Amino acid sequence: MPETAEQREAVRQQLARILESHLFVNSKRSAKLLQFTVEAVLTGRAEHVKERSLGIDVFQRVPDYDTNRDPVVRTTAVEIRKRIAQYYQEPAHADEIRISFPAGSYVPEFRLPPGWTPAPVFEIAQQITAVETPTKLIHRAVYRPSRRQALLTVAMAIAGVAILWFHPWVGPSALDRFWAPVLTSPGRVLLVIGGGGAVGSPADAPLANAAQMSMLDLQHEERVAFADATALSRIVGILMTGKKAFHISQHKAAKLDDLRDGPVVLIGAFNNEWTIRLGEQARFSFMRDRATHVGRIVDKQDPTGNRWLIHEDQPYSTIPEDYALVSRVQDPTTGRIVVIAAGITKFGTAAAGEFLSDPAYMEAAMRSAAGGWDKKNIQILIATKLVGESSGPPRTLATYLW
Repeated sequence: MPETAEQREAVRQQLARILESHLFVNSKRSAKLLQFTVEAVLTGRAEHVKERSLGIDVFQRVPDYDTNRDPVVRTTAVEIRKRIAQYYQEPAHADEIRISFPAGSYVPEFRLPPGWTPAPVFEIAQQITAVETPTKLIHRAVYRPSRRQALLTVAMAIAGVAILWFHPWVGPSALDRFWAPVLTSPGRVLLVIGGGGAVGSPADAPLANAAQMSMLDLQHEERVAFADATALSRIVGILMTGKKAFHISQHKAAKLDDLRDGPVVLIGAFNNEWTIRLGEQARFSFMRDRATHVGRIVDKQDPTGNRWLIHEDQPYSTIPEDYALVSRVQDPTTGRIVVIAAGITKFGTAAAGEFLSDPAYMEAAMRSAAGGWDKKNIQILIATKLVGESSGPPRTLATYLW
């Protein structure tokens, strides 16, 4: 805990540097939560930094909101930890004051570099504060603003701070524009998640006879990959922030008529038959060779290319990266908007979910897109490095609009 005013001011300056970095400048949720919690600690209010209070104070949730159904604080905290780690991995920031967001807590921690001393500006400021110059005394005696003038000055200052904080001149982000057709479409959003079936069964295996299913069979029938569940939670957070009603179904339980009732989000590729069926007509699509255990993303404009494939029977530690598709298409089969977040393997699906919930990635992908791109069908091909058993940050390989 910073013990002096100089240390607290230094932490605030370090926070400003972090928030101005490319890792936070386009992530409003992460920036708001980090700034709020740091200031709470610096002002002695760390004991109030709890998940529910943060949801209420930072994200304007109602006091009795369900933190299990709306994990906005938890998912944002995960993003903050990832972004801070990336920030301090850059050599230019190695010797700066460390602000960390430890796992299992929402209370930031601070570490001053060895041998840290206040910058000279603090000493100068102290001297100016401690010694009033004759000019300052004269000014105080001559200029005595009226109560009305003082209130007007305060009101103008508050208005200025509000303008700087809320940025009313900033338009919707690229991520907002991507999701806008979904959030404004009539009907509830249907989220269709992959998985299900007995262990080792193909994704398109028929459902077992309900009368013959044991409880263990039923549990196996409803298995869902952790990466798919992670992508689902991120997208649910987007829908809840946009106050859009939704319901969730496994792919085997979803019927074509269900997909015609409103917008649809498909999560997962080879474990979700609807992703394969509805994605076949687009430029980029998924294909799997069961004989060779090769999954790939195929480009119809270059069908013989083998750039984006994975040998699924190889040890995952030998696979450098995974590939995924992020799509938003007015589907001709259902007549509805269909969003796809799917990877060749679970790593790509997790990265697609991250891409669809973080403004920075969509902003980078659509930076060079022509005006009106948000009114068109969109396919974005992304890649992600494998970092142990997790996916790294998604990066855009190709963008196609029509």
